[in-house]
Amino acid sequence: MAKLRALAIGLILATGPLPAWQMGPGPAQAVPAKAVPAQAAPVLRVGAADGSQPCSYRQKESWSGLAVELWQRIADQEKLPYVLVVGESTAALLEATRRGELDVAIGCLTVSPERLRNTRFSLPFQESGLGVITRRNRLDLGLSLLQSLLAPDLIRLLLAYVAVISLISVAVWQVERSGSQPAAWPVGRRRGFALIFQVLATGPGTNTVVVTSRGHGLVVLAYLVRIVSASLLVSYVTINVVRGTQDTANTILRTLNDLAGRRVAVRPGSVSADLLEALNSGGLRPPIQLQELKRVPDADRLLAENRVDAVVADTIQLEYLLAQLSHQRFGLALRDIHPQSQAFAFSPTLSDAMAGRINVALGQLKRDGVVTQLQRQTMEKR
Repeated sequence: MAKLRALAIGLILATGPLPAWQMGPGPAQAVPAKAVPAQAAPVLRVGAADGSQPCSYRQKESWSGLAVELWQRIADQEKLPYVLVVGESTAALLEATRRGELDVAIGCLTVSPERLRNTRFSLPFQESGLGVITRRNRLDLGLSLLQSLLAPDLIRLLLAYVAVISLISVAVWQVERSGSQPAAWPVGRRRGFALIFQVLATGPGTNTVVVTSRGHGLVVLAYLVRIVSASLLVSYVTINVVRGTQDTANTILRTLNDLAGRRVAVRPGSVSADLLEALNSGGLRPPIQLQELKRVPDADRLLAENRVDAVVADTIQLEYLLAQLSHQRFGLALRDIHPQSQAFAFSPTLSDAMAGRINVALGQLKRDGVVTQLQRQTMEKR
């Protein structure tokens, strides 16, 4: 009987890779790492942390996120059977991986120098720095809007429009010498030219300044210039002014040292927490008051309830959070601080051959632009 049971198990595993939801009692059910015995190989024990948008999270009992979808591509390509194990946090996943309770930990795991001392990582697939979000006030919004409106690009665009309309006005003045004769208008030469410029720049009254066919052609040209310039101006305002007011927050913050004395939420065991703890240990006064952030989406509630003054996490995570919010009360005060590579983590007991297969598949997906495509698709999700 024991031989028949072993033969049956072998046939099941030989049929090919099974998705995570087929290997547990229900879809994406949380399975403790110790509940999956090490002798279950070659079924890989793969850990992921919930609430780490946009890298790994669950929606309606289904896993999603950049890291999850990237791992699924690797597993499909290499035909790797695996069971998905839910971890409480990134720090817990890394610890379970180091102890050999997990074979692979997936997520946007930052490859910091401290972690490299005791953790085995895969080939990096992206880079990300730290960001800080804070509450924005009306003064910040007004200053951001004013800075965007006085931006050099906008000023150059307006000057270019004025220059083109001025050239067309000169051409109308020359063409209409034998037509409407602007030089002989009762208002005088200067006011006559100003009237031509005003009509061409705004539109109404073109029939009062030109009578020749060439003059009407120049009027049509001015109309096209107005349409194109208006489209460019609207696009600039939409892209730069609106985005600027959404992203800019708390201009008092210039570096992480400016968080001194403030209540700052970070995920325990994260690179963000390690960095702020290092600042406190280095003599920062008053010290930063670290608050626990269980899940990145909780940042909205903590800031809204005034329980914290700022939240520090990966920039990619904070940008995704801000894109999901229905309001604009928060914004990025700092972004891409201390950029570092991000990768998966391997157990020290994972064979070199298996790690090599995963790294080769990861490198191919990165080379073929799949990682970039997944990044774009993930950030566009609502």
